[in-house]
Amino acid sequence: MEKHLIETFGTIGLLVTIFAESCLVFFLPGDTLLFTAGLLASQGKLNVAVILSGSFVAAVAGNQVAYALGNRVGPSLFKPGSRLFKAEYVHRAEEYFEKFGSRTIVLARFIPAVRTFAPILAGIGTMRYRTFVTFNVIGGLLWAVGVTLLGYTLGKTVHGIDKYLLPVIVVIAGLSAIPVLLEIRRNRRHRQPQLPLD
Repeated sequence: MEKHLIETFGTIGLLVTIFAESCLVFFLPGDTLLFTAGLLASQGKLNVAVILSGSFVAAVAGNQVAYALGNRVGPSLFKPGSRLFKAEYVHRAEEYFEKFGSRTIVLARFIPAVRTFAPILAGIGTMRYRTFVTFNVIGGLLWAVGVTLLGYTLGKTVHGIDKYLLPVIVVIAGLSAIPVLLEIRRNRRHRQPQLPLD
């Protein structure tokens, strides 16, 4: 799917997708798209310099837009009764930011869906703009450039890896889902009623 998307829409389609996932659309396959783009670049089908720089800029710009969105219209998005933008997300994010601080913006890059909501919540919360920009750049560099270079490097060093593209993408998607599954498991444990001790 990712390979077909990139071959159909090219570099522009890739960059638009990365931008959109970084600010508004949380169900896009950013990790696997970047890896596939790097793999295709290793085969000469895409310009690696354009992909690296473009993905980095798109990722950072997307999060900047999300921060501005959260800062300006956040309270109206996260209102009682909203199914998508639940007010409890704000409370959870504030706890997470308080616990992990600015690292949240970097770590969120590697967790699907979270990388979309984290900058919005940072804008709603109390994170200073200058601090957000700094960690947004660091996170965008590690994620966009790092994952793309992983695909490019493996494409250059592992002969015939494109034949195993689907299994590799499944593994990347699985690794990306691990933090989400761990968080769900942790929340379920906290919600379980505690039995009284004798």
